[in-house]
Amino acid sequence: MPASSLTPQPTRIGGREFPWGSRTYVMGVLNLTPDSFSGDGLDTDVEAAIALASAMQAHGADIIDIGGESTRPGALPVSPDEELHRILPVLRRLKGQLDIPVSVDTYRADVAEAALAHGADMLNDIWGLRADPRIAHVAARAAVPVALMHNQRGPSYQDVVVDVIHSLKESMKRAEAAGILPSNIIVDPGFGFAKGPEENLELLRRLDQIKEALGRPVLLGTSRKSTLGVVLGLPVTERLEGTAATIAIAIAKGVDIVRVHDVREMVRVVRVSDAVIRGWRRPEVTP
Repeated sequence: MPASSLTPQPTRIGGREFPWGSRTYVMGVLNLTPDSFSGDGLDTDVEAAIALASAMQAHGADIIDIGGESTRPGALPVSPDEELHRILPVLRRLKGQLDIPVSVDTYRADVAEAALAHGADMLNDIWGLRADPRIAHVAARAAVPVALMHNQRGPSYQDVVVDVIHSLKESMKRAEAAGILPSNIIVDPGFGFAKGPEENLELLRRLDQIKEALGRPVLLGTSRKSTLGVVLGLPVTERLEGTAATIAIAIAKGVDIVRVHDVREMVRVVRVSDAVIRGWRRPEVTP
C-alpha cells in the first residue's frame, strides 16, 4: 500500500466525489497557448480543444485542466484579458459537453473568478497562492478545491524535499486563513518548476515523505518534462516511456492525481500500477 498512514477525507470536484486512496486519478492537460513546452498548444482553436478534451474523457481522464498561459521556462506572461480570451470560449463549451470536472490552471484572482463564474470546478495555482494572494479568497467564496503547487524564483535549496514541504505548509496556512476548507486543498511539489534534474528526481524518490508530512492529496505533473529529456537524451516528442516510468513510481509512493498529456497511454499505466499497489479485484464475468 502507499506510504501515507492517514487517508485524507474525500474531496468533491464539480458533481463528483473523489475518495482518496482508492485509486489514482488522471488529469488531462489542455493547453490553450501558442507556446506550450510540450508542443501541444492549441491557442484559440476552440473546436480542436473540444475534440481533444472529449477524447481525453473517452480515454479515461477524471479531470480536464485548461490553461491559457504557458508556464515553460522563459515564456512571456500574458495579460489577464488575453488569458480569459483563450480559456473562456473553451470553458463554456466544455461544461456542456463533458461529464467530468474542469480545472483552470491560473494564478490570477480575476481570471479565477471569471472562470468559476463560467463553470470551472477547480483551480490549479502554480504559485501556491503567493503570486496573487486574492485568489485564495476567490476559491474560498466559491467553495471549490484548489491545487497548491510549490514554486519559487530560482533553484536554491538546502534540502529540496524539506524546503518544498515547508513552502507548501505555508501555502496551506494561507488557504485555510482565507477560508478554504482543508478537504478542498490539494498539494503539488512542483516537479520541473525552479528545480534541476537532480532536485526533480529527489522529489519523486521521496514523494511519500511529502505526502506524509502534508496529509493532503498529492498531484504530480511529470509528463514530457525536461528532466526526462536530460535523463534519456531525447526530445519532448519521445518522452512517453519516461513519463510512464515516473507515474508508476509516483503511484508506488502514494500520489493521488497525475497530470498528463497522453491520457490514453497513461490511464493504462495508472490502472496496472494501481492494481499492483492499491489492490485488484477480477472483474465479474456475466454469463
